[in-house]
Amino acid sequence: MTVEEVLQSFEESTKKAIDHQLHTLQSILAHQASVSYLHPYLSGHLPPIDAATFRRLVPLSSYDDYADHIDTLANYSSNGDHPPVLSVDPLHCFHYSSGTSTMKPKLIPCFDSALATDALKTTLQGLAAFHQKLFPPRPRVNKILWFLYDVDNATTPSGFQITSASFHFLLKENSLLHRLSSPREVIFGQNIEHQMYCHLLCALGDSDVIDGVRSFYARLLVRAFGMLESKWEQLCNDLENGFPSLEISDAAMRESVCKVLGGPRVDLSRRIRMICKENNWAGIVSKLWPNIRYVKCVSTGSMKQYYSKLKYYAGEVMVLGGDYGASECIVAINLDATQPPETTRYVMLPTEAYFEFLPFDSDRSSAAAAGGQETVDFSGVEEGKMYELVVTTYKGLYRYRLGDIVRVVGFHNSSPLIEFVMRSPKGAYEVMETDLISAMESFQLELRNHMGMEIVEYTTFLESDTCPKQLKFFVEIENFMFLQQEKLQESVEALQRRQLQ
Repeated sequence: MTVEEVLQSFEESTKKAIDHQLHTLQSILAHQASVSYLHPYLSGHLPPIDAATFRRLVPLSSYDDYADHIDTLANYSSNGDHPPVLSVDPLHCFHYSSGTSTMKPKLIPCFDSALATDALKTTLQGLAAFHQKLFPPRPRVNKILWFLYDVDNATTPSGFQITSASFHFLLKENSLLHRLSSPREVIFGQNIEHQMYCHLLCALGDSDVIDGVRSFYARLLVRAFGMLESKWEQLCNDLENGFPSLEISDAAMRESVCKVLGGPRVDLSRRIRMICKENNWAGIVSKLWPNIRYVKCVSTGSMKQYYSKLKYYAGEVMVLGGDYGASECIVAINLDATQPPETTRYVMLPTEAYFEFLPFDSDRSSAAAAGGQETVDFSGVEEGKMYELVVTTYKGLYRYRLGDIVRVVGFHNSSPLIEFVMRSPKGAYEVMETDLISAMESFQLELRNHMGMEIVEYTTFLESDTCPKQLKFFVEIENFMFLQQEKLQESVEALQRRQLQ
């Protein structure tokens, strides 16, 4: 299909979003009717089952409802004698989730489903088409510096691969793989610091043909540009020599990078050295890669804290927001990727999964529980209201609470237009993610005013053994010196005056 045909197909699907949602649900249920997870709820109900009946009979679920089944799949080989529990399709691999919505890592089973593959193919075609519309391909400047890492790749005791969902989705998009500036050996390395360094080295070697810089998350890009700041002299030496530093110990990685560099690059090394020794990192992206058109990553939610630093490095280069994906499924497309995090809007994909919306009350400490609260579908959402997303997927999750809180801000045709608000608070961890981000933004302002310094990274920890419980912040500050502790205390006191409610 041409780009225009793909875009037209997307428009048609969003015009008939409610019909597509019902078809998606009925396709899933017809295909998975025999799985034992659904049997207690749908026994005696022949497909097609309408959406209202499905929502009435099948309870809402969370990861804990699947944990025992997933543990069995991950740890014990199946001899095929038992009826399928979650999906009639064979297990292909597991997607590893960071656990940001549950406070602990999750394993999401990925079944080899033809229906899921077709849906994913359609989505990936749409993503590529929207990108090509914004940035038409150029024959010569066609490489992407994509900070990709498969360092956490592992296998379960039962022999199935574990990888990130985003990495798995990318491997499905073969048209992108040949455009990466880094060879396969770098992507599949086992040391993320060495991989990041080699990503930079390869892209500097291809400086004139780099069209864009990408990562799945803003944090990784900021970290990579921080490495560029600290190791530019070594990178220039490696370009001049035509091979990576001996610090890079992986033989296969070293050999592949040597092939990319193609021998000593003395003139290129000299040019990059002249740029970096000025020690002006504002707008460094276009200085090093003169033909670049964009930087792209997810910068909403907890990634928002890195956006200003990323813009500093990008300068006049356009910073694009990412699309909305989860380990369980792709949720929505960012139609206007040029918008900053605070105005990013996503159009939900009616063919990716069956979506429900559980009303969320921001005055309460957690999303509305199942007791007494009913979900609505595409046809029932109201503009301006917040909801927790609930998904039924092609890959064995049924009325699964995704843990993401979104706000419906409008509609694209008949498909909801949403903005990501935060992760749903879990259990005793009752502080809203939005409150944490707001607190750190306030602290950053005070820190900048009192000390002229920037926050590099932060994390939080709930100390439940104390009475009352204490939420502790761990903050990494750029170029901090202990001689400035008194001023730091002033900033901390300013933060404490804005205590979280």
